[in-house]
Amino acid sequence: MNHNATNSEAPVRWGIVGAGNIARRFGQGLAHVPGARMTQVWSRRAPAAVAYARQFGANACASLEALLASDIDAVYIATLHDSHAHYALAALAAGKHVLCEKPAAINARQLERVLAAASDAQRLFMEAMKPPFYPLYRKLREHLASDPVGEVGLVRAGCATASARADHPVFSFDHTGGALLDIGIYEAFLAVDWLGAPLDVQTIGRLGPTGVDTFASLNCRHERGIAQLFCGLDLQGRGDALLAGPLGCVTIHENWWNPARATIRYVDGRIAELDEPFEGGGLNYETAHFCELIRAGALESPVMTHAKSLQMISMMDSARATLGLRYAGE
Repeated sequence: MNHNATNSEAPVRWGIVGAGNIARRFGQGLAHVPGARMTQVWSRRAPAAVAYARQFGANACASLEALLASDIDAVYIATLHDSHAHYALAALAAGKHVLCEKPAAINARQLERVLAAASDAQRLFMEAMKPPFYPLYRKLREHLASDPVGEVGLVRAGCATASARADHPVFSFDHTGGALLDIGIYEAFLAVDWLGAPLDVQTIGRLGPTGVDTFASLNCRHERGIAQLFCGLDLQGRGDALLAGPLGCVTIHENWWNPARATIRYVDGRIAELDEPFEGGGLNYETAHFCELIRAGALESPVMTHAKSLQMISMMDSARATLGLRYAGE
């Protein structure tokens, strides 16, 4: 008998840690996930938690301990980067399944501790990396399985946004901000998802006045090819992606991490267009997948594996090391 499996008839009860923008997007998406409901929320900012609870019909907890002691099944961590691992460890120790916003931890060593805790607790842990669960991304995988471009040997992807306010946490050294952990982790996912583990990461970039990286360009050699990636906070750059194979190439149109359209161009001249709009803001797809895994008693996603999360954060570790960016406590 699988002791981790949850009653498939009962809804998965969620507790939310954090009450900011990403937490609101999660709450909006949860309405599109059958068999799931939000019951508890906690934030260090009590007024924000109360407002969030009112918006989504949840209970605002007075403390993290109260949230973890409640009858929730799973915790979604929607706080700033520097606290992800801390809250994940606390939730796992309390016997809760954990879906953690990206990056799952600020470095590989920290992530290894979280994964070890998940294994010890026999609880499901997954980094909330949304792209592979979108209808377009799944449709693209299916299309290439039946009408391939050959083995993808080049991934080119990037995004730079110059719209963040100067006081935004993404510029905060104390909160482990920077382009790599905020944006680059997405590009790292695309690279490892199509090309396998990174073997060599070459980085050129710069640090900004607050000490975090404001632009980075990565050339990475992987098991099955090369990735060219960029991320930035002080330039405005489009966010599409290219997957190149010997028989053709794929463009995932911007914003590729919220994918809705792709164009496949074949060497023989054929062009295929995929158009798969998404609903609920997009976070609902990863959440639905996570709920299915809980019901099945799984401890790891076959799509967003622990190995991929470790490979992605290892790429960011390598890039930061080259730029000389070490966060407090590292």
